Amino acid sequence: MLNPIPEVMTVPKFEGGGIISFHEKDVPVPGAGQLLLQVGANALCGSERGQFYDGSEVTPGHEGAGIVAAAGPDTSTPVGTTGAVFLMDFCGQCRSCLLGFTNQCVAKRADYGFNVDGGFGVYELVNENVFFAVDSDMSATEATLLLDIMGTNGHGIRRARLVRQDIESAAVAGAGPIGLGMLAMLKVMLGFDLPVVISDVIPYRLALAERMGGLPVNVANETLAAGLKRQRLTEVDAAFDTSGKSVARRACLDALSQRGVLVCIGHGEGLDLTISPDLIGPERAVIGSEYFCYGELPANLEYLRQHRDFLNQIITHRLPVSDIQYAFELFFAGGTGKVIIEQ
Repeated sequence: MLNPIPEVMTVPKFEGGGIISFHEKDVPVPGAGQLLLQVGANALCGSERGQFYDGSEVTPGHEGAGIVAAAGPDTSTPVGTTGAVFLMDFCGQCRSCLLGFTNQCVAKRADYGFNVDGGFGVYELVNENVFFAVDSDMSATEATLLLDIMGTNGHGIRRARLVRQDIESAAVAGAGPIGLGMLAMLKVMLGFDLPVVISDVIPYRLALAERMGGLPVNVANETLAAGLKRQRLTEVDAAFDTSGKSVARRACLDALSQRGVLVCIGHGEGLDLTISPDLIGPERAVIGSEYFCYGELPANLEYLRQHRDFLNQIITHRLPVSDIQYAFELFFAGGTGKVIIEQ
């Protein structure tokens, strides 16, 4: 339900040092080509760790969804439309954008929640090109699943299939929200019978992964290789690192079959490898995968329509914005799936 638009809103302020206060900001007025969203939900993300501990000049939140409350000139989206916000304000005209690679825009105008105000505020101003409308019966909270959970991971799988079409087994390093999303999207896109080994050190997340059909390996107690053997696998066709840890990337690479592919999704540490035995001889590939392309959203929306209950399992906590301090403390403690701030 849309509320009357005020002139001023109260929004969280990331002070640094793990402290979030609240202050007032003017509610922006949409200009040409812009939409003002009444935010309904915004998911927490591990990439906001720096903002939580170091502070932020802008209102964070890059996994937002809401209802169009006002539309500027030269827009076509009706007021009252529910949708999600694509993180990267792509130009639409560069070489990458014209080919559909909007995540690789060379003239990107903004990253919502990082260098312009994002979705932890009551209202968010976005350019219409980054807004993606969803079904009228879909909540803003559900719409956030289309972003980092489905978008980032679906893109990683599509990247893997560029070099390995016949993926019959997979490993996922890290069972945080992105790792759980990768597990879910592997099942949704490649089949629920696909064996997916997923590793982490946090029992809560591994238990959730197991409920979703994953084969858990607690790497605090055993190696990935030992876990694979326990799960009656000796190797996997594709591995996806969501942890950003060197040791995890190396374990994934060692677990690959001939023609196997390692997709690095988590930012962070490096990977040491020896070209001939690791890559050339077995014809393995190591590739990166950054966010996703705006054009992938329609297909992912169809996946969400078909598998709503399954995908919604990843959302384990829903909290009001007044509890955002507690939400981040809880999230970074590790005992959660996806945490959503609901307005």
